[in-house]
Amino acid sequence: MTGVLWEARADLVVVGTGVAGLTAALRARELGLRVLVVTKASGSDGNTRWAQGGVAVVLPGEHDEDDSVDAHVRDTLVAGAGLCDEDAVRAIIAGGPAAVTRLRERGAVFDAAPDGRLARTREGGHSAFRVVHAGGDATGAEVERALLTAASDGLVPVLEDHVAVDAVRTPLGQVCGLLVLDGNGVPGVLTAPAVLLASGGLGQLYQATSNPEVATGDGLALALRAGAVAADVEFVQFHPTVLYTGRGARGRCPLVTEAVRGEGAVLVDATGARVMRGVHPLEDLAPRDVVAAAITRHLAGAPGGVDDHVFLDATGVPGFAERFPTVRAACAAAGVDPAREPIPVAPAAHFACGGVVSDVDGRTGVTGLYAAGEVARTGLHGANRLASNSLLEGLVVGTRAAAAVAADLAMGVLARCSGTAELPVAPVADRDSLQRVMSRYAAIGRDAEGLAVVGSVLDLSTADRVLGTRELVEDAALTVAARALIAAAAEREESRGCHVRTDFPARDDARGARSQVVRLNPSGQPVLADPVAAARGVA
Repeated sequence: MTGVLWEARADLVVVGTGVAGLTAALRARELGLRVLVVTKASGSDGNTRWAQGGVAVVLPGEHDEDDSVDAHVRDTLVAGAGLCDEDAVRAIIAGGPAAVTRLRERGAVFDAAPDGRLARTREGGHSAFRVVHAGGDATGAEVERALLTAASDGLVPVLEDHVAVDAVRTPLGQVCGLLVLDGNGVPGVLTAPAVLLASGGLGQLYQATSNPEVATGDGLALALRAGAVAADVEFVQFHPTVLYTGRGARGRCPLVTEAVRGEGAVLVDATGARVMRGVHPLEDLAPRDVVAAAITRHLAGAPGGVDDHVFLDATGVPGFAERFPTVRAACAAAGVDPAREPIPVAPAAHFACGGVVSDVDGRTGVTGLYAAGEVARTGLHGANRLASNSLLEGLVVGTRAAAAVAADLAMGVLARCSGTAELPVAPVADRDSLQRVMSRYAAIGRDAEGLAVVGSVLDLSTADRVLGTRELVEDAALTVAARALIAAAAEREESRGCHVRTDFPARDDARGARSQVVRLNPSGQPVLADPVAAARGVA
């Protein structure tokens, strides 16, 4: 099908209504840009509202005596296992205090301590209590509420039930708009010289995830088709503790925030033995990759006859129901009382540490295309994200990306074009088969044989389809994301961060201390690219 049935115009189109997208849209409006926000579901259906722990930030006058921005940087670099971009880490973390202040000015309310300052907690990998939170364990919901409220004055229009399909490009490859499908499957073009991808992650690659149904990697796929490159896609963080609801659980599983361990809860197996004792100096507060891998290894021995979950003993945490109302409600729905019994938990897909290569201002290697939030790879997370750095990144980079778009428009470096487009044809695999093999062979523990199995199954279950429905757009995105991940995972013959190769269990700094870059070849297949070119921001 060629042509489109409707068109709209803006200076900036933002894809996604999470923390990064709405922060960017609000700031761009303040800078005088005409902004249009697109989401394939409702405005509140993204991943931001599910974030429980908080925002990691060192606020002036409201931090531990021995804490500092430099200490936060060090913790982030340690968690990232040698693959962080230190300049990006410093820029984003240093921007945290101003970003949180701006968020509070937009109406976000964080929990207060008895002394009147903001309450702070500690999570895995942090050397200090620097995570500010809201509603106990409902920080993401409060951030989302504040941003949606700030955007609801009509000056930031939001197109709900519109799925982003493909970038509209000039003959020179510059992005100048976005092809979308409305809720009835009718194609239209949003013409704009700048498109910001803030579409979130790809947790739906796996059978069990903390992510909502919308997390299907759409932005990653769109960026790759537009000529951008991705990096660190093999590093998918599995949260150590989602609520275990029974063997074969599928879809989004309730998260049990890491802050529960920050308040003193410990992981035990079915016999009551401590899972993390002797594994890491921080024990239950070790970085997430360490804890998730330790749980997986521990379960291989099926202690007490249980091989698919462990338990989080929070019975000694005072005021649990008041401090963690979201977790308490999820446990109650599952028939578990955390005050009296340990909570059954298991690791599940949680966060994509890699994504579309971009700088801390959101610029990708494709003129007119920007990325912020989980879809982007700024270099903040490296091989493993430090807890509660994700909301921070969305706030800081979202703000900076808006300023970058305004500057690029003012300098005349962006392209304008009128909208004609064609629905793309792309490989689409069967989602159920994809999720099964990714969960079995490309989750926490991987090896060469299993990754080859994933590739074979994808080849057998894939067919080229015209992306004329939301479901096909999502399944095509999952297909290209899976292929990109297994290509990078097969090449990385070491274990680092949240990439664990059971056939190469050691970390190899001689060969592995660099990011791997993925692009699409002319036939649309993800292949490894030149890392030097990626560092310059070009495909």
